[in-house]
Amino acid sequence: MQSRHSVQILVRRNQMSTAQQKLSSPFRRGALITNVLRLGFLALVAAVLFGVWTVLDAHLSEQFLGAPQNTAGLIDPRAGQDVLTPDNIEQQILAFNLRLRENELSIPAGANPRQRPFVVNIGEPARFIAARLQAEGFIRDADLFNLYIRVNGLERDIEAGNFILSESMTIPQIADALQTALFDEAVVTIPEGFRAEEIAERLAAENIIEPDVFLAAIRAPRNLTIFEDYEFLRSLPADGSLEGFLFPDTYRLPVLASTPEIVIGAFLDNFANKVGQEGLIGGSSGLSGRDLVNLASIVEREAVQQDERPLIASVYINRLNGTCNADVGGPYLQADPTVQYARGTVGNWWWKPQSVEEYAQVISPYNTYLNPGLPPGPIANPGLSAIDSTRNPATTNYCFFLGTGEDGRHVFAVTLAEHEQNLRIYGYQ
Repeated sequence: MQSRHSVQILVRRNQMSTAQQKLSSPFRRGALITNVLRLGFLALVAAVLFGVWTVLDAHLSEQFLGAPQNTAGLIDPRAGQDVLTPDNIEQQILAFNLRLRENELSIPAGANPRQRPFVVNIGEPARFIAARLQAEGFIRDADLFNLYIRVNGLERDIEAGNFILSESMTIPQIADALQTALFDEAVVTIPEGFRAEEIAERLAAENIIEPDVFLAAIRAPRNLTIFEDYEFLRSLPADGSLEGFLFPDTYRLPVLASTPEIVIGAFLDNFANKVGQEGLIGGSSGLSGRDLVNLASIVEREAVQQDERPLIASVYINRLNGTCNADVGGPYLQADPTVQYARGTVGNWWWKPQSVEEYAQVISPYNTYLNPGLPPGPIANPGLSAIDSTRNPATTNYCFFLGTGEDGRHVFAVTLAEHEQNLRIYGYQ
């Protein structure tokens, strides 16, 4: 039998259990309500996101359906995207971002229509191409260019090769141009002392540009869109040509698709880099600008050995300065190449007479036997050595020089008597 004390303890335990049950019921109900509220909140968030997506999709669809023709290149975000996938969502977001910047697509990087070459290397990623386009001044924003080609699916269609672009082109125009390489390239070497016609023939032989087109541009350079880009050309006479400024060198030029600006621009850019306006002033010769190039072209045609160029330049400077007037009869250069230039014809651009006396029979402003001073313009395109030698000639009293027939070398004389003696020594008399 249980004692009275045991019964009392059991009753108390039952009472406590009942009380605990009554106490825990409200907590259970509270937790249940909390969970319901959480589920409701999540459902609300999902509904809001779905609503935003629905509105965004409707907005995009309306925008693209009502887009004007100039944005027809942008993709329709609904096309092939009935099933939502991460890729489709990303594509629609990109398209929406592009729509927000649509007006920027038609703003070119600049107003200069001058065309310049641009090369896409094999395997070059689109983002690198975009960065170089911006660095070279063809586009303003590489990120916008990348966005445009991604939205329109063009990044994989950019070809490796050579292209002709200008800063006045818009991003869609540049992206379209990069889909097809326009030309091959040819390597052509222009020797020092070539005249413009010889350069034209060599360029034509490599299918770079038609000779008539090239020469027409050389003879009327102010019609070129690039003319004002070069400081050393600004003092060129109204009727002056680019003879003398077509810097001799080896060039890689586009085949067939070339404009005069592209080809001539390569020559002038090289002249600017190698000589520039600074290289045409400040020397000891007293000549500058086009006059310096003019005399340098004669030195280039006369000198064969580089070490003789400063000496030959000194002879002509002395004649121009009047140092040799007593023996020459005035500031006459009496330079054979100027007469050869004047009489040059197709197939024989540097005419050679049978005797020296024939030089006096050629009536031309370029005949420096008959006309004092410099000829009207350069007769050829000198290299850097001839230009530097003319800018800073040797300091001499020489008034004459004569070819010895040995490796293109010359002997020099101060007086006419010394010169005549050299003529006899080397069999000219």
